Amino acid sequence: MLKPSVLQPINDWIAKHYENSPGKMLIHTGIVGWVMSSAAQVFAIGINDTIPKKQKVFLIPQEIADAAVNILSFYAITQSCKSLASTLVRTGKLIPKCVANELKAKNLLDKCGDLGFNVLKNADLSADVAKKFKAFSNGIDFSATTLGAILSCNIVTPLARNYIAAKRQQASIAKLDAVENVPAKVTEKPFFARPTMVDFQGARFSTYGSGSGLKV
Repeated sequence: MLKPSVLQPINDWIAKHYENSPGKMLIHTGIVGWVMSSAAQVFAIGINDTIPKKQKVFLIPQEIADAAVNILSFYAITQSCKSLASTLVRTGKLIPKCVANELKAKNLLDKCGDLGFNVLKNADLSADVAKKFKAFSNGIDFSATTLGAILSCNIVTPLARNYIAAKRQQASIAKLDAVENVPAKVTEKPFFARPTMVDFQGARFSTYGSGSGLKV
């Protein structure tokens, strides 16, 4: 059993990189999950003796391509949702009521929504309100990333993967059929029976039949 002191550096690293961005942790762990799942699938195809080698040549690249589609679409969608939500919160377009009240008191409420405006840096929030703002920001960050993951894994990624896989599968089947239908090369010379005296006699009598007259 590992001692807590052994895991402490790992815990410190996770806290340092993901403490203020739970959405980023969700994205990274999701990508790691996709990679491991796809690697296991490719490995399973590779060691499966019931699948012919000719089919493995096409199945393994197809699985790798599917993994690339899954990972790229997952990252693109979840990161887009996360970035949009973070921008809305950072610029004050989406903030809790306590933050809005303090911004109103400081005559900064009209700046909310401007891309150049940063609530934490420009509003000089009180410690208590800043703490609530950070908690709100982390919650929105995680919720937006979760929503992006749901959209990616259940709607966009399956549709994109199935469309691309169908096109690629048709091409793979055509290539596989072409390989399997290639005629085998003839490696042996054609066999001809050795002629015998009967063959010569038959040729002789066919030339000079019994009906022909005797010629001197």
